[in-house]
Amino acid sequence: MNQEQIRQVVTQNPVVLFMKGTKQFPRCGFSGRAAQILKLCNVDFVDINVLSDEETVPALREVANWPTIPVLYIRGEFIGGCDIMTEMYQAGELQEKLGDLMQATA
Repeated sequence: MNQEQIRQVVTQNPVVLFMKGTKQFPRCGFSGRAAQILKLCNVDFVDINVLSDEETVPALREVANWPTIPVLYIRGEFIGGCDIMTEMYQAGELQEKLGDLMQATA
């Protein structure tokens, strides 16, 4: 995935998580935790496995200006990695930012 493809996917999808592995099968603890946080928020998200294409990580680092994986985008806005997601979730800020994207639980 090149820089242009990354920009397209983050603008065309409300919530995108670039991670090692997939939301069903994370391949690192930080990616697993990030996916779990989004699941706890009851939000649908696109997961991009950065391990499936060697071009993705360097391109993502250029676009996001962020050194580590996972990387979260909400509505085209760069949010951050696992630690930032965790802090925002615990403070309620992530849920606030996701807003209407969160699905009501029955």
